Amino acid sequence: MNETPTRDDTSRSEQQARSSARPALTVRPLRHPWRWVCALVVLTVAAAMLSSLLRNPNVNWPVVRDYLFAPVTLDGVVVTLYLTALAMVIGIVGGTAVAIMRLSTNPVLSGLARAFIWFFRGTPVLVQIIFWGYLGALYPTLQLGIPFTDVVFLEGRTSDIITPFLAATLALGLNEVAYAAEIVRGGISSVERGQTEAALSLAMTPAATMRRVVLPQAMRVIIPPMGNEVITMLKTTALVSVIAGQDLMTNLQRIYSQNYQVIPLLVVAALWYLALTTLLSLPQAWLERRFGRGHLAASPSMWSRLLGLRARRTAKEA
Repeated sequence: MNETPTRDDTSRSEQQARSSARPALTVRPLRHPWRWVCALVVLTVAAAMLSSLLRNPNVNWPVVRDYLFAPVTLDGVVVTLYLTALAMVIGIVGGTAVAIMRLSTNPVLSGLARAFIWFFRGTPVLVQIIFWGYLGALYPTLQLGIPFTDVVFLEGRTSDIITPFLAATLALGLNEVAYAAEIVRGGISSVERGQTEAALSLAMTPAATMRRVVLPQAMRVIIPPMGNEVITMLKTTALVSVIAGQDLMTNLQRIYSQNYQVIPLLVVAALWYLALTTLLSLPQAWLERRFGRGHLAASPSMWSRLLGLRARRTAKEA
């Protein structure tokens, strides 16, 4: 049985015929000549600066080569990494607890969190490092016992208990708690209130709701600034040299105070800090992609944008 073509079928076939008769369009990628001009200027300036640095005799590259992987330098790098890791663990764990206290409806917990953040954000980290390093000047001895009685369980000299490494860890960690608390609070506040209400309606406890519903969604907002805090913490460890914290900067300062090779050893420190911050940027980028799935669109790399590779690929697909 033959079917009579309808008006829609006829119009569709006519459109297909017209589209097939239409000549193919040539898609050309958008040109960006000024990108190449800017890149050329930047590369020229960078090459000139690098050339002047490499040919400058005051840098004394043989000294840089001798101390770049010297045992005293590597020991300082290890201590710097330890300080960064310990301070960030204290900061993230403590910051999460302080952020939850800050968002609590309990006025006592909220007030304590506000006071903690106010104090440690309001005083410079260098002052805090020096305070912990010279705590023995305020309390010559530390005691553990029952308050307001003469019962003492443990007692010792403050300088023996609070070593420079411990003082640096406490100063950096407690300071990071205040900043991490605000980052975590911002991430928690970014999650819609309806998520919490839906979880509570399913008979989930507030702790389980925070752990299983709120925090996983807040990580998308928390990870980028927290990764920046890790890199900042790595560089802030250089300040513990004021209390001889045995970090990278402390060891190199001790060396150039004896051989007076200040510039070469500062170059060694700069190279190590650059290398470490570059390595720390890699897991941060991975975590951002991991927790940003479904929210962040895949963007081309710098070289792809500069060379127009994405535009050419799009043109071929078209």
